[in-house]
Amino acid sequence: MGTTHDELSDEHRAWIDEQHMFFVATAPLSPSGHVNVSPKGYDTFRVIDARTVAYLDLTGSGIETVAHLRENGRITVMFCAFEGRPRILRLYGRGSAVRPGDDGFEELADRFDLVAGVRSIIRLDVEFVQSSCGYSVPFMTHVGERETLKDWADAKGEERIEAYWADRNATSLDGLVGLT
Repeated sequence: MGTTHDELSDEHRAWIDEQHMFFVATAPLSPSGHVNVSPKGYDTFRVIDARTVAYLDLTGSGIETVAHLRENGRITVMFCAFEGRPRILRLYGRGSAVRPGDDGFEELADRFDLVAGVRSIIRLDVEFVQSSCGYSVPFMTHVGERETLKDWADAKGEERIEAYWADRNATSLDGLVGLT
């Protein structure tokens, strides 16, 4: 059984900063809808304060997270220790997608090194934090980042990325509104 915390401690924050990847889970309200889990990498996650975190939402083939957040706001972020002592840390809360041009985008964006293809910044208001053992999580060694997504977005350019969003990111798998 995990331990529940009301907010992120300084120790949690330091540990999060050491992780190379995290996972994001969301789901639509419909019981026939698809639950989505997405792995995230690069240096895209920031702890804003003990109850607020954010990450860069980079262009991808789907728009599930944004669509689910627009519909219901529910989100969980999970970190796993693949190196060092075993640990899993989950952040449960309510999220929103803050798009370029939206109120608050520039303030959040100042915390990141922006890269081509940023669709939004996902902001999560943390309701509670759960830590657990992670005893069964395998050891893995971080070799480096894949530059493929960054290279793809750089080569595509802003205009063609926006066309890609209109074609591929307008709706979710379940027909929910994605990017408009």
